[in-house]
Amino acid sequence: MCCLFAALVLLGPRAAIFFWWLFEPVRWGATFDTVIWPLVGFLFVPWTTLMYVLVFPGGIDTLDWVWLGLAFLVDLMSWSGGAYGNRGRMRGTAC
Repeated sequence: MCCLFAALVLLGPRAAIFFWWLFEPVRWGATFDTVIWPLVGFLFVPWTTLMYVLVFPGGIDTLDWVWLGLAFLVDLMSWSGGAYGNRGRMRGTAC
């Protein structure tokens, strides 16, 4: 079950980015001027990238920053959750 959840967290937003880019390339083109930022977002902060594409077309207002912040926190939790979960596997550490 944990491996399935990890696969969904890691591949879920990246697959969503890929398919959304395939089906709505005009929206992605309107959101990003270059291909570098979506690629960096795809690799490192996929939830934030998805939220940015979702809120950007109307302009980013006050509530949009809250949604972007929450998406960034989800990205940070996905990066740090693996380290916390594997802390007992390191040799020489007392738990």
